[in-house]
Amino acid sequence: MSPRRVPVSRRDRPAKAPLSREVLVATGLRVMREEGLERLTMRRLASELETGPASLYVYVRNTAELHGALLDELLADLDFSGELIDLLYEYTVLLFGYPSLARSVLTLRPSGPHYLRLIDTILGLLLAEGVPVRQAAWGVDLLLQHATAVAAEQGSRDEATEAAGEEEELAAVVREADADSYPHIHRTRGELLSGTGEQRTRWAFAALVKGLSSTPPG
Repeated sequence: MSPRRVPVSRRDRPAKAPLSREVLVATGLRVMREEGLERLTMRRLASELETGPASLYVYVRNTAELHGALLDELLADLDFSGELIDLLYEYTVLLFGYPSLARSVLTLRPSGPHYLRLIDTILGLLLAEGVPVRQAAWGVDLLLQHATAVAAEQGSRDEATEAAGEEEELAAVVREADADSYPHIHRTRGELLSGTGEQRTRWAFAALVKGLSSTPPG
């Protein structure tokens, strides 16, 4: 009696991995890193996962929720153990790498577990510095909004081919400002464009945090 013949699959690739929110977000991150957020449509994501766009809405309600999930996944690698200004700066730097995502986050209300951890950590650090509870509660939104706006603006400028020329033009105009027409610009022109990007970003956060304690709400 001849041995039983083992069937051979006609498929030239293994079966697709089952869909999940984790698979969807991981694929979305890959596309965003390789091609930019603008190319990450629900249709494109569905194509990457070899399914229909309607199947994705089981895991995310819309594109906004997808963007929030991408941000939350990126935050998993953020160092939450540092000082307050360090944490805020590192969050800003993280978003520098994804300016399109930063622009999207400006209009979102992220609610993933890593984003909640970020909020909770900032609140704890503010309270530890003696910031009153209400100022801390209101201030965490202000600080994160500032960080996101800085990243969105600077990231967009880095993408613009004419940005360097505009900065040089502004610097020249400031240096040549007439003392009679622009007395305050003339007086401070040596400082208006001074400092590195990191120095100015960290200073801005420090100024905001200091202001939270001394500015009562309402």
